[in-house]
Amino acid sequence: MKSMLTGTEMGKLWATYIGNSMGKCMLNYYLKNVDDPEIKVALEYALELSNNNIQTIEFFFNQADFPIPVGFTDSDVNFKAPRLFIDEFYLHYMKYASKAGMSLYSIAIPLVTRRDIRDFFIKCVQDTMKLQSVVAVISESKNELMNSPVIQPPEKVDFVHSQKFLGSFFGKSRPLQGLEIAHIFGNLNNDITSKALIIGFAQVANDNKVRTFLERGKDINQKHIELLTEKLSQDGLPSPTLIDHLVTSSTVSPFSDKIMVFHKVDMFNVKIREYANGISLDGRKDIGALFLKCQAEVMLYVEDGANLLIENGWLEKPPEAVDRSKFLNK
Repeated sequence: MKSMLTGTEMGKLWATYIGNSMGKCMLNYYLKNVDDPEIKVALEYALELSNNNIQTIEFFFNQADFPIPVGFTDSDVNFKAPRLFIDEFYLHYMKYASKAGMSLYSIAIPLVTRRDIRDFFIKCVQDTMKLQSVVAVISESKNELMNSPVIQPPEKVDFVHSQKFLGSFFGKSRPLQGLEIAHIFGNLNNDITSKALIIGFAQVANDNKVRTFLERGKDINQKHIELLTEKLSQDGLPSPTLIDHLVTSSTVSPFSDKIMVFHKVDMFNVKIREYANGISLDGRKDIGALFLKCQAEVMLYVEDGANLLIENGWLEKPPEAVDRSKFLNK
């Protein structure tokens, strides 16, 4: 009985395996093209975490006679390809990737029931938090840390006395409050890193459909950056700068089209969750409406990405319940 997995445990372990196999490919390539010793140490630690997670999940799956997913392998990476990104980009990438990992792991913890699997996800969170801390320290030392805008502390504790606090869909609204700034800034960070990565992917993609799909993702990133930046600038708050300059001019692809499309679908899936978090915590109607609009656009893009993966036979099927209807039709 100990080796049995619930559907939730299968699903979360499967998603974690696929994600870490993708991360392993990316990190191995980055390590072939890094000069800064501090950034290299952070990449090595991130790769160690991915390898450990993959090995642990394979152990759980073997115990349960669950087939090991294909995921992504060295066949999805061209290690002889020239450098596609400057060292400092790796810091932004690891911050984004670790955020995505934290989202997956933390959601799994209250859902899984087997103690050893729950402990595994708790360790994943702890290890990822350590990686985030390491990346933040290095980023600060290299002036690559994107700080949230500073606002003045309130003079006293106050309460909301009017529905005007909720604002309106049009016209002037109250200034942004801290939680709204946090989610606007967080989503800006996501889009800025996503845009830089997708610029690199688009210029090396081999298939025209894949390149078109990636270019469209870049345009969505840029559009959302402009929309969110406008909300901050209306209150005189600064926005983080773009990091497009951290992409080289190489046109030789280090990655398969398969992994690049999947990676962008995965990153945009994270954006869906981030926008949903913002909608749930923001008070101003116009901010909620903006996040909802951005989320809807991202959802359509993710669906088109999934269709592209299916069209090329690249989408691995996650574990699913038995289809009882086929027995009824006999």
